Amino acid sequence: MKTSTCISHRQPLPTQLTLLAALILLSACTVGPDFQRPAASLSQHYDAQAERQLGEPSPAQRIDLGHTLHGNWWSSLRSPKLDQVMRRAIDGNLELVAADATLRQASAFVAASEGALYPQVDFAASAGRQRTHNAPRAAVASFYGVGPRVAFDLDAFGGNSRRAEQQQAARDLQRHRYEAAYLTLTGEVASQALLLASANAQMQAVETLLANDGKNLDLVRAAHLNGLTTQVDVTLAETRLAQDRTLLPPLAQQRDAARHALSILAGRGPADWIAPDFTLDELALPTDIPVSLPSELAHARPDVLQAEAELHIASAAVGVATANLYPHIELSASLTQAASGNGGAALWGFAAGLTAPIFNGGTLKAERQAAIDGYNASLARYQQTVIQSFGQVADTLQAINHGGEQQRAQDDALRAGETSLRLNRQAYAQGENSILQVLEAERAYQQALLGQIQVKTARYLDTVQLFVALGGNSVGVLEQNFASREISCR
Repeated sequence: MKTSTCISHRQPLPTQLTLLAALILLSACTVGPDFQRPAASLSQHYDAQAERQLGEPSPAQRIDLGHTLHGNWWSSLRSPKLDQVMRRAIDGNLELVAADATLRQASAFVAASEGALYPQVDFAASAGRQRTHNAPRAAVASFYGVGPRVAFDLDAFGGNSRRAEQQQAARDLQRHRYEAAYLTLTGEVASQALLLASANAQMQAVETLLANDGKNLDLVRAAHLNGLTTQVDVTLAETRLAQDRTLLPPLAQQRDAARHALSILAGRGPADWIAPDFTLDELALPTDIPVSLPSELAHARPDVLQAEAELHIASAAVGVATANLYPHIELSASLTQAASGNGGAALWGFAAGLTAPIFNGGTLKAERQAAIDGYNASLARYQQTVIQSFGQVADTLQAINHGGEQQRAQDDALRAGETSLRLNRQAYAQGENSILQVLEAERAYQQALLGQIQVKTARYLDTVQLFVALGGNSVGVLEQNFASREISCR
């Protein structure tokens, strides 16, 4: 009996330890899928034909497949003026300001969600007067209670952890949106600077053409005075001059629109800051362009990383919905200094609460299935984004490839146009052909000259687009800019 009695007295202790151990084990359990980054693409090419042609040594442009871009991509254009405008735009662009504020908001949400993983300590106080009726004599007394309360959600199945994971993924999403805004901004600044330079070059070419038109008109008028030609030839020359003058206003509009766009990209009104003029001669077409492999592109493009962050959010949502299927356990403790009437005491309490779903009409299971379907949809969108990124790189590689071919053809056309115009002018001066032939030769030369400038501009724009399609080294730019500002402050 003595031994039996001793055992019966000690039995509750192991039971309590077992329950405590079970609670600890439960608190370490996190249900739902652990997010795994999608595997890299097995593809090794964007467009094999374009890569082969652009990979050969060339005086114009070639690509270095498998190499990674370092530094600011626009530095390869070798324009100090563009560097200054780009830095001004990065510092003043309001889209980046908004993206930065949104990222800070997401970081605050992360901190708020992580706070639920720790004990919650509150302080409560109450005071009042009460009247007692069931005593021999009715009594009125004052009472008060004051003290702290501690509550802790064991998060037995990881619901709170998954919610915090969701917010962390949402923060990553906002970071990549900032990087995408940065990439779009830098690409747009370079493009508008090129359009401004192109407009200036075309306007200069048109002014040269107008000067030639004026010389032709003087030549025809002199011939008409000498009786060597008719009034019809004079009218044709005047018509050509009038027609060519119509080329200037659209080019001036392109120039002004590019200037205004640069001001807006820099966060200023067009009247508050005017971008400097650019010329094509101030820019250099990059001859060697590093092109990362397709397997590396997913980690270099902000839009792909955004899709990955959305996939992570969807994965964590499955974990939250799964945790809702299991019991919810909460521990609480309180210490209160209370008094009523003439007496007072220190009161303490400890409690554990458990809430478990039994019947909810299939709501929780349906919510979990919805989360799974949402994950599958996000996975498909991620894969589509990756494929589209490959397509954009392939398109720009072919554009650069065909742009080189078009540049060579346009150069030949310009040389032929120059020769034809010179010979026709000489023949007209000697009376061997008509003014109509001279004007046709001049039209061919004009088209070739403007075409050469447009093709050159297109090659620059295609190169810019390739840098943007490759990600423009924008991933992690927020941290890089912050570090550079820290260094400058010192």
